[in-house]
Amino acid sequence: MAAPTEHRKVVIIGSGPAGYTAALYTSRALLDPLLYAGPQAGGQLTITTEVENYPGFVHGVQGPELMEIFKAQCERFGTTVIPDTVVNVDLSRRPFLVEGEETTVTCDALIISTGATAKWLDLPSVKQFANKGISACATCDGFFFRGQKLAVVGGGDSAVEESTFLTRFATEVHLIHRRDSLRASKVMAKRAESNEKMRLRWNTVVLEVLGDQKLNALRLKNVVTGEETVEEFGGLFMGIGHVPNTAFLKGQLKTNENGYLIPKPGWTATEIPGVFVSGDCADSYYRQAVTAAGSGCAAAIEAERWLEAQHG
Repeated sequence: MAAPTEHRKVVIIGSGPAGYTAALYTSRALLDPLLYAGPQAGGQLTITTEVENYPGFVHGVQGPELMEIFKAQCERFGTTVIPDTVVNVDLSRRPFLVEGEETTVTCDALIISTGATAKWLDLPSVKQFANKGISACATCDGFFFRGQKLAVVGGGDSAVEESTFLTRFATEVHLIHRRDSLRASKVMAKRAESNEKMRLRWNTVVLEVLGDQKLNALRLKNVVTGEETVEEFGGLFMGIGHVPNTAFLKGQLKTNENGYLIPKPGWTATEIPGVFVSGDCADSYYRQAVTAAGSGCAAAIEAERWLEAQHG
């Protein structure tokens, strides 16, 4: 491990809406924050095209453009953004140690805003058509698929929630599941089975996404009969869950069974004084840019007040 090169009052890990908002508030509080941008600078919104549900943009805004605005705004007030990825932290010592791939620093307060990564089918054609008819967020993108026949892959609560939401816009939604029964809770399963717009496709997997400039069909396979079919669809949604980007913490903070960080009830503060969490790494329910930004604001205010109480 390299020796620390500098010390900061506040270090923020992650550059999505939560991280940048935390940076904006801490920099305006003259705390001189250092922000690690991480492997995907700007977070999940950088792979999102049109964002129409973020307040303040009447005609919508491109995801990458929105994140550039976030970045420029927090840099205007003094945030230092570095293109490095944190690989390890040591929360057992004071000040905290933060080790990146290229830099090592210490800090008095740490805000973790590393987000979560959607699970995608591991198919070349899925990568080819990502954001060209394929999405991992129904609440973000469902509006753009009005009047179309849609497919959702998955069999758990996440998939049923996505499918149910999409029935507001779609002519019909096909829930594609490789097994012959849903893994979702009984309440959610009953909701899927009773929805007139939903079609449950048992024992079925996606083999290939087909299209020209965007998705227009799927090659499906029945895993019981072996039969393959090509069927027209207007869009495909991933409903196979998310993975919070918390592995680098190596069990130093409390998480739920899926790895999402658990702050103190009603707060962003964790069980370790001076460590705060915000955004999708601690939120498996809302997963929206605006809620992530709000929690980044909360983390910054809590961090500022904690530092004031410690150091005066």
